[in-house]
Amino acid sequence: MNIALPPHTLAKPFTHDAKVIALVGMAHAASHFGHLLLPPLFPVFMHEFGLSFSQLGALMSVFFVVSGLGQASAGFVVDKLGARPLLFVALALFTLAAVLASRVTGYSGLVAVAALAGLANATFHPVDFTILNQRVSPPRLGHAFSAHGLTGNLGWALAPVFFATVTALSDWRTAYLAAAVLFASVLAVLVFNRDQLHTQVVRHAPDAVVEHSMAFMKLPVVWWCFAFFLLSTMTLAVVQSFSVSILKAMHGISFESATLTLTAYMLCGALGMFVGGFVAAYSKHSDRVVAVSMLTAALLLALCGTAWLGATWTMVVLAATGFAVGIGGPSRDMMIKKATPKGATGRVYGLVYSGLDTGFAISPLVFGAFMDRGWYSATLMGAALVLGLSVVAALGVGVRTR
Repeated sequence: MNIALPPHTLAKPFTHDAKVIALVGMAHAASHFGHLLLPPLFPVFMHEFGLSFSQLGALMSVFFVVSGLGQASAGFVVDKLGARPLLFVALALFTLAAVLASRVTGYSGLVAVAALAGLANATFHPVDFTILNQRVSPPRLGHAFSAHGLTGNLGWALAPVFFATVTALSDWRTAYLAAAVLFASVLAVLVFNRDQLHTQVVRHAPDAVVEHSMAFMKLPVVWWCFAFFLLSTMTLAVVQSFSVSILKAMHGISFESATLTLTAYMLCGALGMFVGGFVAAYSKHSDRVVAVSMLTAALLLALCGTAWLGATWTMVVLAATGFAVGIGGPSRDMMIKKATPKGATGRVYGLVYSGLDTGFAISPLVFGAFMDRGWYSATLMGAALVLGLSVVAALGVGVRTR
């Protein structure tokens, strides 16, 4: 297959790569902030609208079902039209979702917000990785993936603090209007720097023998990657959606302290991503780095589930779990890159990262039922078990890539 793509092998100036990485990182932080558009205010919605944990979990399932279906499709669009237009549309949709959230009067409105935000989220991973793979020099890709993951975790870390602070100073509706301004500001910055985000679409020579656009789906390694994302993300969804409620129920921790613990988890994850960038740049076996990181995190999470540690140490160890997961993040992205056929970046990343959305969609339904029954310890133990299973998937990717 003869495919004309940008000259990836040519080294680019550091300033060029740094600017591209920063812009994509800003967009990724905004998308992860959008992941938590609703969860930080779950306690408010329970009080205001009389909702159960299962209903709240279903909101996240709506978000990630829409995002997953959209993401698998968005990869094809990115390969055909380029990444930049979809990036701008996504941020505009997040802005609209935040405005709509400020106006909701009941559960149906929250469902609409979840669906719109899920549609906004759908394009980010195929868009981000297409831009990074095309516009960043190969020697700096490990660090680019590290920065990408790090900024995502910072977006997650910012959301609980942002919504808690603005809600305390004013009210939750004002918090959503402030979030809309935040999304719109990021969009303005990216539009102003749009030349740095241009990507070339895949073009075939007239006499080339072209594989069917769905041919990559026959590769077993792609589905092992999908399985890894599904399993590892189910655990992350538990931490994001229920850790605050679990800490309050198991140890009597205040809402503010529990929220700060979730923020600490995300910040430790960001620090782990930074360290993991150096590991990914020099490691030849990305799958093994991922496996060790996820296994360590699973053991730490299971330790939190035993309730043996008490309140303070449970918060500390839960934050450390984020660091362990973070170290594996850049190697995870390198693992996917090695498994991606040439010219199919958008499609593969779209499908593989839809596993992330699938995990986020399934997990709140399963573990939300646990939470409604008061099985707080079992929720953490179950999340640790699923994360342990993701180790098998990561090693499966490595075997099939080598």
